[in-house]
Amino acid sequence: MKGLGKAVVKFRIPILIVALVLLVPAAIGFFKTRVNYDVLTYLPKDIETMKGQNILVDEFGTGAFSFFITEGMEDKDVAALKQKIEGVDHVKTVLWYDSIADISIPEELLPDKYREVFRNGDATMMAIIYDSTISADETMEAVTEIRKIGGEQCFLSGMTAVVLDTKNLSDGEIPVYVGIAVVLSIIILTLSMDSFLIPIFFMLSIGMAIIYNLGSNQIRGEISYITLALAAVLQMAVTMDYSIFLWHSYCHEKRKGLEKQEAMAAAINSTFSSVIGSSITTVAGFIALCFMSFTLGLDLGIVMAKGVIIGVVCCVTVLPSMILIFDKAITKTSHKPFLPSFNKISDFIVDKFWIFLIVFLLILGPAYYGYRHTKVYYNLDSSLPESLPSITANNELNDKFEMNSTHIILLDKNIDRKTVSHLADELKTVDGVKKVIGLDTLVGASVPMEFIPDEIRDVVESDDHQLLMVMSEYKVASDEVNHQCEVIDRMIKEVDPTAMLVGEAPCTKDLIDTTAVDFRNVSIISIAVIAIIIALVFKSVSIPVLLVSAIEFAIFINLGIPHYTGTVLPFVASIVIGTIQLGSTVDYAILLTNNYKDKRLSGCDRKESVRIALQKSITSIVVSGFTFFAATFGVGLYSKIDMISSLCTLMARGAIISMFTVILVVPAFLMLFDKVIIYSTAGFGEVRKAMKEHKHIVGNGHLA
Repeated sequence: MKGLGKAVVKFRIPILIVALVLLVPAAIGFFKTRVNYDVLTYLPKDIETMKGQNILVDEFGTGAFSFFITEGMEDKDVAALKQKIEGVDHVKTVLWYDSIADISIPEELLPDKYREVFRNGDATMMAIIYDSTISADETMEAVTEIRKIGGEQCFLSGMTAVVLDTKNLSDGEIPVYVGIAVVLSIIILTLSMDSFLIPIFFMLSIGMAIIYNLGSNQIRGEISYITLALAAVLQMAVTMDYSIFLWHSYCHEKRKGLEKQEAMAAAINSTFSSVIGSSITTVAGFIALCFMSFTLGLDLGIVMAKGVIIGVVCCVTVLPSMILIFDKAITKTSHKPFLPSFNKISDFIVDKFWIFLIVFLLILGPAYYGYRHTKVYYNLDSSLPESLPSITANNELNDKFEMNSTHIILLDKNIDRKTVSHLADELKTVDGVKKVIGLDTLVGASVPMEFIPDEIRDVVESDDHQLLMVMSEYKVASDEVNHQCEVIDRMIKEVDPTAMLVGEAPCTKDLIDTTAVDFRNVSIISIAVIAIIIALVFKSVSIPVLLVSAIEFAIFINLGIPHYTGTVLPFVASIVIGTIQLGSTVDYAILLTNNYKDKRLSGCDRKESVRIALQKSITSIVVSGFTFFAATFGVGLYSKIDMISSLCTLMARGAIISMFTVILVVPAFLMLFDKVIIYSTAGFGEVRKAMKEHKHIVGNGHLA
């Protein structure tokens, strides 16, 4: 590694030039990477609901639909509006009252079952069928155009409208996230570093790493909006430590009397060796997310693991080049750190370690109970502000037509119309079902197939399948709608064993089932992998158990608090937060334990080793914890998307809880389990020998 430091110092100017040039292709890659705003597309492709979605696209030429509601408009105006909507690109067809009868026919002459599909008082509803999928760019463009045509009197509901509003809101907020994270992080760094300018160079170096990371996502084709929203902030939070370590190491080498170039070469070598160990646990935490069958975890895991690796590379190449080139400016802005000495606090923690063991035992039970009983929600609408057009439209659909979700049933085309008509009648008796729309609902069972308009036949029939649309009053992700889906699925499979139930509610039910398994698997994998890494680093059986237990305790507190505050979390939070918190904050415990080990091997006794280790580590842990907090807390307060807000708030709180846990509980563990560590860790042979000799002397009464 000595060659790396010397090479970076020698080629510092070319390195910085290359780094700046690489920003151009990275920026191009960033803008060419598509962003996916539909979380449900990350469900496993082999489940029935996703197969059904593919059939809708392949056979019916559609994967998306919306309900368009107008109020207080005359039929002729609605008919004119329908005609305009049909002219919008990627609108396949629009079904309304005039699709089955001439609007000149008095409404009261139509049977109730036909009239109720499209009417309720002065409110009129039409179904818009698109020729593209829910989250396709073409569908979102069509929704944008329809909103312009409709104006304020009209409401456009449906998943695509929700996805579009999520896109508009997220795209507007993401630059603000980065700005907030940068400003708050600079404030923390200014208070904790010894130069007013060095935090700026930290941000520039990390900013380049973030751009490289986001630009390289073009290889994957697309990323989730959740990944995009979190990537910059989270990468900044978890890689800032590496920059701080490099700077402290550089300053330490200069205080030893080395010239700046020699000091930087030594600092690069020292930093690289140190951060490789700590970054591996962080990368492992993110890699654990890749084992989720709900592939949003794969998306976030790959992007963030890649971001950490790029962050390490930039820390030992780009940042040292900047520091050396602008050394004079940095020196001129030097100041004394504003952080106080923590020596007295460290002494108290070690002297009174038993207090923190008692507190640990008292809190553990309630924290774990809260962790196990925190409620989560799966309805994606719940993460968005009520004021958004799509949410307003969905509420209007519920108020006027008592519809909160729509299911689509795919049946074999060869099943006769009489059987399908009977099934539709039975489906209407299921609790919560308000309407069932099919061929016979729209045109009547007595109408011969050759007389049915093509625009209706194309919607409800393909070469191999026919469909029914079931309107439910139950909200997506509710227990009621999940039970309803189970009942409907049983009923349709009695008629057709190959039948499929698809739509937002069935997909969300699959999401609930899938993520329940993922939560358990990801937790086990992340704990196991990180424990193995710690075991290999320390060559110890006991240390990984102690350190992982401490951070898991912090995770229990963090994810248990919402239970006691009555907060309901988005489902993603319960899966990814524990893994992220473990992978990114266990480094605090590793740093402290490594210093303890060094002192114990140097001949210090148990208490002195823990005391010196804590004094040596506490400032770095505090700075790291508060920097992580600063990078995420402001975003949590600002974001109007609850999924992003909750994730950032939990990460911010988790960083602080982990920080206090490592400072207060880990020293207590080291004091209590000192002998266990020594006898279960390689390299402590001399210490064990000294302990035996000491015990022998005391046992024979030779020690005063």
